[in-house]
Amino acid sequence: MAQEGENEAKPATTSSSSSATAPKSVQQEMVTKSTMIPSTSWFTPKRLLAMFCVINMLNYLDRGAIASNGVNGHRETCTGGTCKAGTGIQGDFKLNNFEDGVLSSAFMVGLLLASPMFASLSNSVNPFRLIGVGLSVWTLATLCCGLSFDFWSITFCRMLVGVGEASFISLAAPFIDDNAPVSQKTAWLSIFYMCIPGGYALGYVYGGLVGNHFGWRYAFWVESVLMLPFAILGFVMKPLQLKGFVPADSKKVQALETVPLGVQDAGASNRNEETHEPSKPKQTNRILNQLSLFLKDMKELLSDKVYVVNVLGYIAYNFVIGAYSYWGPKAGYSIYNMTNADMIFGGITIVCGILGTLAGGLVLDYMTNTLSNAFKLLSLTTFVGGAFCFGAFTFKSMYGFLAFFALGELLVFATQGPVNYVCLHSVKPSLRPLSMAMSTVAIHIFGDVPSAPLVGVVQDNINNWRTTALILTTIFFPAAVIWFIGIFLHSVDRYDEDSEHQVPRVEGTTTSPLLEEKKTGGTLPSQSQEC
Repeated sequence: MAQEGENEAKPATTSSSSSATAPKSVQQEMVTKSTMIPSTSWFTPKRLLAMFCVINMLNYLDRGAIASNGVNGHRETCTGGTCKAGTGIQGDFKLNNFEDGVLSSAFMVGLLLASPMFASLSNSVNPFRLIGVGLSVWTLATLCCGLSFDFWSITFCRMLVGVGEASFISLAAPFIDDNAPVSQKTAWLSIFYMCIPGGYALGYVYGGLVGNHFGWRYAFWVESVLMLPFAILGFVMKPLQLKGFVPADSKKVQALETVPLGVQDAGASNRNEETHEPSKPKQTNRILNQLSLFLKDMKELLSDKVYVVNVLGYIAYNFVIGAYSYWGPKAGYSIYNMTNADMIFGGITIVCGILGTLAGGLVLDYMTNTLSNAFKLLSLTTFVGGAFCFGAFTFKSMYGFLAFFALGELLVFATQGPVNYVCLHSVKPSLRPLSMAMSTVAIHIFGDVPSAPLVGVVQDNINNWRTTALILTTIFFPAAVIWFIGIFLHSVDRYDEDSEHQVPRVEGTTTSPLLEEKKTGGTLPSQSQEC
C-alpha cells in the first residue's frame, strides 16, 4: 500500500515505459478519463450532442424571435385624425426605436457579465450542474418576458436570458469535445455551431408566426416550455464530469491533495483554534480563493500566444459578420434595389451558414485536426471568402452579387468549427470553460457590438452603401493575416495536459467514461476502474 501511494504521488512527467508498469497517477487518470457519466446512463455521445444542439437552437431561436418582433412590431400611428393601433412589444409598451433596439441586445449584458462567472465556478461546482442552473434561469427569464408589463421589466428579463445562456455557451463545447471521436472532433463542434444560423433563422419565422396569430407573449412562453425538460434534466441525472475535473470523492485525489481550494484555510482555522484566535468566515475565504484562482487562470490564458492570436482573428472576423447581419439587407436594398432584401440575406445566411460550418469541420478532420492545420484552414477560407464577398459588392448586376456573396459566405462560415477547436485545444483542460467564456466576451465587446454603430458612422459620412460595404469587407483580410501568423507559432495541443488545480469540489459520482460505456459493459465504477 505504501508503494502504491508513492507511485500515485509521482509527477506526470514520468517516462512512458515506467508509466506502463507503475500504477497510474491521478494526473494520468484524468488524462484517460474525460467526461464522466453513470455507467447505466441512457446517454451516449451522439445523444449528448443531439441534446446540446437542440438547446443551442432554442437559444438562437429566442434571439431570432426578439429580432422578428423588432421588425414586425410598430408604435401607434395617427394620420388625419385616424389612429392605427400599435403591434408587438413596441406597440404594447409604446417604445421608441431606440428602446426597441435595446431589447434585441439587452441579453448581451447578462451574457457578457455571467460567462466568466460560470467558467470560474466550474472549478468548484460540477459543470453539468451549472448548465442546469443556467437553463433554469433561462426558462424562468423567458417565462417572465411574456409576463412583463413595461420597458424596464422586459429589459431586465432579457438580461436574465443572457445570464442563463452564459453557462451553456461556456461549458457545452468542452463537453462535446470530450465525447467526440478523436478523428471527428471538429465535425462535432461544427454540427453544434451549425445550430446558430439555423436557430436564428427559425426564430425569425417562429416569432413572426406566433406573434401574428397569438401575440408576442406566447412566443416567449412556448420557448420556456420547450427548454424546461432540459433544465430539469440538468438536475435529475447524475452529473457528467469534464476532462481536467475529477469527482471530489475520488480516494486518489484525496490522497494527493496538497493545497486545493479551501484546504489551506482549513489548516489555518485549526491553528487559530489552537491559539484561540478567531478565524475568518468560511464564505469570505471561499470567495477570495475563487477570485484568486480566476485571476491566476486569466493571467495564464492571456499569456498563451496561440489562444490570444486565435481570439484576435476571431474578433476581426466577427466585426464583419456582425455588421453584415445588421446592415446587409439595407445595403442590398440600396445598392441593388432588392425589394425583399431581408429574405434574400436571411436565406443566404441559413444555407451558407449550415453548409459552410459543416464543411469546415469535415475538412479540418480530413486534414487531421491539429492546431497548425486549423490556423491554415482559418486563414485560407477567410482570405478567399473575403475576396469573394469583396468582389460581390463590385458587381453592378444583382445576380452576380448574389452568386459571389453566397460563395464568400460559404467559405467564411467554414471557420466556426476550427476557431472553437483552437480555443479548446490550445489551453489545458481546466481552462477550457474560461477560454470559451472569454472568447465569447471578446468577440462581442470588440466585434459585433461596436461594428454596427461604427459602420453606421462611416455610412453617414460617405453616404454610399457600396463603398461602405467594401470598406467593411476588407476587415476580413486582417483577420486572415492574424490567423496566418498562428500557423508559425509554437502550438501544442494541450488536450491531455494536466492542470495544477484540477481537484474541484464537485459532486462525486460513481461513473465511467461516456465513450467507454459499451466497452466496460457498465459494471465498473470509476473508483475501482483503471482505464
